[in-house]
Amino acid sequence: MAANSSATRVVITGLGAITPAGIDVDTYWKNLTGGVSGIGPITRCDPSDFPCKVAGEVLDFEPGDYIERKAARRMARFTQFMVASAAQAVTDSGIDFDAIDRDRVGVLVGNGGGGYPLIQEGVETILERGGMKLDPLYFPKTLGNMAGAQVALQYNLRGYNGTIVTACAAGTQAIGEAMMLIRHGRADAVVTGGCEAGITELGLAGFSVMRALSTHPDPLKASRPFDNDREGFVPCEGAGALLLESEELARARGARIYAELAGFGCTSDAFHVVAPPETGEGAARAMAIALADAGVTPNDVDYVNAHATGTPVGDIAETNALKRVFGDHAYNIPVSATKGLIGHGLGASGGMETVAVVKTIETGTIHPTVNRDTPDPDCDLDYVVEGARKATVKVAIKNSFGFGGQNSCLVLRAYEA
Repeated sequence: MAANSSATRVVITGLGAITPAGIDVDTYWKNLTGGVSGIGPITRCDPSDFPCKVAGEVLDFEPGDYIERKAARRMARFTQFMVASAAQAVTDSGIDFDAIDRDRVGVLVGNGGGGYPLIQEGVETILERGGMKLDPLYFPKTLGNMAGAQVALQYNLRGYNGTIVTACAAGTQAIGEAMMLIRHGRADAVVTGGCEAGITELGLAGFSVMRALSTHPDPLKASRPFDNDREGFVPCEGAGALLLESEELARARGARIYAELAGFGCTSDAFHVVAPPETGEGAARAMAIALADAGVTPNDVDYVNAHATGTPVGDIAETNALKRVFGDHAYNIPVSATKGLIGHGLGASGGMETVAVVKTIETGTIHPTVNRDTPDPDCDLDYVVEGARKATVKVAIKNSFGFGGQNSCLVLRAYEA
């Protein structure tokens, strides 16, 4: 049971995924467990001026498969991703919004920066043609809250609607706060997750001048979480969505329940604008809070889906954080990094990666961490490098950490009535 036995339990009944490794949940999960990378040469912009030439791009995506075409043209790519993944999650859940109170169905989405490509295009338009040539829908397309707003519009969902913008922690934090809405009686169901579409010259330039990106020329080797030769992350785009419900609603309508969302922790490093402390202290506090919130002990945890961007400092900080929380048990817990196979989706990461955690619990399979060819002595945990591993996972945690010192952690567990 949850730490507060009187609190409403929150369950996951629907999943959706638009990712570089597949634009539906089954394909995405098949590729993750098969170690099939979704990273390739950058095609969405010209990378010739930048040291990073590879990214996790979403291929073969047709917005019209999910959204009325006129409406899709009024959305930026990041919003299209979110609406499409939400459509998958809603369909997967089998929920009938006509049968419940739409005033008590919310939407809470994580996003890192809104419509980066359109922001860049808008500036270019002003400089080349003048400001009055700007798209009249520039703001309704580019604002970060539009992904959540458009999900609500698609389904006439009139409850709580919000957007979390905490950089790379945004998707995970949105899911955690969506859980809190249901737990505290503010909603009966919430569509939640994260989305991003920032593969553009603007995005590449910003991260390149920070020297945050991988410069490895081989797309299949560029993302290297926990490897001694890692040098930075590979950018990616996409979205991941979940439908959360109160246990009462889900059981009353006979829904299939994938897992329980049991705990959430959120902290600030208050240390540095982009770098975490190598000790992992802030991340460790987020994990400890989430575990306490779920009413489980560190020894109960069977699996960790790591943030694991492949940056030199970040992976060490997360490894140290895990050791702070789990002690010697840290060496017994399988840890895997989804970003090795799809890249770093910034605000979308928490959504895409939480979907992977749910599938881990459902299938009893942990997807591998790829490209850890040369072990880093400071990253010495069990990173599941030999390929997919069968395991009974009853309690899992999902970590996400972002610029500004943002730390978010979720605890998920196998559902038991």
